[in-house]
Amino acid sequence: MPAVLTLEQVFRSERGRLLRYLTRRIGGEHAPDMVQEVFARAAGSQQATQLANPVAFIRRITRNMLIDRARRKEANKVVLCPLDDERHLSAPPEQGLAIEAQDLLRIYHKAVADLPEKTRVVFLLSRDQHLTNRQISEKLGVTVKAVEYHMTRALAYLATVVEAHR
Repeated sequence: MPAVLTLEQVFRSERGRLLRYLTRRIGGEHAPDMVQEVFARAAGSQQATQLANPVAFIRRITRNMLIDRARRKEANKVVLCPLDDERHLSAPPEQGLAIEAQDLLRIYHKAVADLPEKTRVVFLLSRDQHLTNRQISEKLGVTVKAVEYHMTRALAYLATVVEAHR
C-alpha cells in the first residue's frame, strides 16, 4: 500500500505543476483531462508498486503521452477549407490562361494571313461579317459549292496550324 500512497502524494504535490505544463503544451481545454489520464496510467501500471522515483515516472508518462498525441495529430492531419458557394472549387491560374489565349490568337491571325487570298476572303466574310454561304457567293460572284470548298479548306488549315502549336 505505501506505493499507492506515494503515488497519491505525488498526485497531490505535482498535479498543479503538471497542469500548468500541459496547459502550455496542449492548451487549457485538454490539459485537465490529460493530467487525469497520466495519473490513471501511473496507477494502473505494473510498476506502480515498485517506483523508486514516482515524480520521474509521472513525467515520463506525461512526455510519452504528449509524443503519442503529436503522432496521432500528425497522422490524422486534415485540412478543412470553408466552401464558398460563389467560388469555384478549382480555379485555373488566370495569368497562364491569358498568355495561352494571346499565343493562340497570334497563331490564329498568322494562319488566317497565310491562307490563299480567295480562301481568306471567304473565311473572313463568314467569320468576321457573319455572312451566310449564299450571301458570300452572291457578293463574290461564285457558287455556294465554291464558298463551301474555301470554308472547308480554311477550317482544315487553321485546325492543323493550331493543333501543331499545342
